[in-house]
Amino acid sequence: MPKRTSLEQELLDKADQYLPGGYLGNLTVRDDLNFLVREGRGSHIIDVSGNEYVDWLMGSGPMVLGHAHPAVVEAVIKAVEQGSTFFATNEKAVMLAEELVSAVPCAEQVRFTTSGTDACFQAMRAARAYRKQEKVLKFEGGFHGTSDYALMSVTPSAAVEYPEPEPNSGGIPRAIQDLMLIAPFNDLETTSAIIDAHHGELAAVIVEPLQRIITPQPGFLEGLRQITARYEIPLIFDEIVTGFRLAYGGAQEHYGVVPDLCTVGKIMGGGYPLAAVLGRADILSVFDPAEADSETWINQMGTLNGNPIACAAGLATLAELRKPGTYEGLRATGKQVREALVDICSQHGVPVQMCGEDAIFDVYFTDRPVANYRDGLAGDSQMMARLNAGLLERGVLKGTQKFYPSVVHTEADVQKTIDAFKEVIPTLRG
Repeated sequence: MPKRTSLEQELLDKADQYLPGGYLGNLTVRDDLNFLVREGRGSHIIDVSGNEYVDWLMGSGPMVLGHAHPAVVEAVIKAVEQGSTFFATNEKAVMLAEELVSAVPCAEQVRFTTSGTDACFQAMRAARAYRKQEKVLKFEGGFHGTSDYALMSVTPSAAVEYPEPEPNSGGIPRAIQDLMLIAPFNDLETTSAIIDAHHGELAAVIVEPLQRIITPQPGFLEGLRQITARYEIPLIFDEIVTGFRLAYGGAQEHYGVVPDLCTVGKIMGGGYPLAAVLGRADILSVFDPAEADSETWINQMGTLNGNPIACAAGLATLAELRKPGTYEGLRATGKQVREALVDICSQHGVPVQMCGEDAIFDVYFTDRPVANYRDGLAGDSQMMARLNAGLLERGVLKGTQKFYPSVVHTEADVQKTIDAFKEVIPTLRG
């Protein structure tokens, strides 16, 4: 068990005093971590007491190059010396937009935001303005940020019938429920029936092409593309997580299905607050006051949209990812950890379902296949909590769900993680 200094304990107490719940809204300090991060270097983070951990959380995904990567640090320092923000179109934002259009199959134009939540919100808003319809279909269990629309049926009770939504946050107006439709991921028949019945009032369909860690079954994304195209309903891929992770062109390159719009963030911003809506120029013209009329124009003003510091970090990150062999190494690292986790569980009779791809994955502790949110409810959450806590005690950090391999995780990191699996997994049955 890592030791805590009096300074870290004092700061933990201050977190309880000054932050609601003692945390920032992400991993809870007391329950999930019980430590405060001081710094990150490469594939490791270090807490205030000086304890070091192999980091598979990696900032919830953006730090694919590792913490404080020299190329990103250099680019950021140079950018800071030239000014922090301008509230005007800047050189680095234009350069990054050009690279995004070059990289991502669906991208003809780019509109920057500062978070994945805002990007997904703006993508849905753009589709509403373009289609002149109000309803959006999302998939049960899909996470598209924390807007009122996105927080429908993220963690529902599964007691409601499709396509009825269930709000999963306080403070959401009841009227929002009338604007969202819910379908089961990987169920093309049910999804198609909902779209057939509501196509005349749908503005868009939004989906994580890899939903959390659940991979699309063969034909699902292709079928979704076909039915939305048939009714000319914009299809939005939420690639905040998968963009530049599954492949340089994201999930749409990896799975070979091209949407009308997509959202990107995390990796694209190099660890800085940056996200974007990418897609067809005719749809994104709703952001152009010279192209849109008074009913369709979207005022998407934002003080830090396309911030030059974040864009510099993004440009540096993408340049590193374009180097030969980068993605092969990333996937190879993830594959080692994935296979070891399943093998060790099998050796000890722990029921497990591996989900995801080599570049992002985790398990469900169940003997039933997991193809959608409701399947995942069969997973033993207490086993997962014991796994995460046991790994942390042994100096290995992962999030509540998801391993995020990086290009800087070493063989020693992988071996330490596997050794921790060997110690923790036999204890999971309690």
